[in-house]
Amino acid sequence: MNKTFLTLLALCFGAAITYVDSLPNWDDTGITAMTILLTCGVFSFLSPSRWWVWTIAVGLWIPIIGIARTQNFATILALIVACLGALLGMSIRNGISNKTAVSRQVP
Repeated sequence: MNKTFLTLLALCFGAAITYVDSLPNWDDTGITAMTILLTCGVFSFLSPSRWWVWTIAVGLWIPIIGIARTQNFATILALIVACLGALLGMSIRNGISNKTAVSRQVP
């Protein structure tokens, strides 16, 4: 897939997650964290060499809004969750690639 398209899509997903998280009646941090983790994991699975881009594109929105609106610096934890998801997606993709390469070499 085109890297620019994936980056724009990741930015849109990050903005959408942040929008839902900022709604007045939304108070489920676990679902938000899991959504960030899975989203970063999927993008990192699709393009593992750019795992850091997915971490920033998806995970940076919540800290920006959280710090700007309420001076809540604990929202930086969203970046940690995003990074874990991206690294997990990259690891799964690389593990599958390595397993496939090894199985092709075995006679």
